[in-house]
Amino acid sequence: LPVLTATTLLVPGYVDELEVKRIAEFIASLNPEIPYSLLVFHPDFAMRDLPVTPKEQAFKCYRTAKKFLKNVNIGNLHLLGLI
Repeated sequence: LPVLTATTLLVPGYVDELEVKRIAEFIASLNPEIPYSLLVFHPDFAMRDLPVTPKEQAFKCYRTAKKFLKNVNIGNLHLLGLI
């Protein structure tokens, strides 16, 4: 069976907690066991004017998604200095 995973890049100023909530609700309507990864954003190329995703934003989005989904993780934690 193919494995389905959903991912959202947490771009500051573009993706917020409300958007993550709506995405998580949609995923949960399909199957609350679908894995969902929230990726910390790192500015590169054409988006160098944006900061790395703030740690507070990453964890707020994580807590929001966990209200609806069973398998949520934060990717790119090394960008926050957490690993």
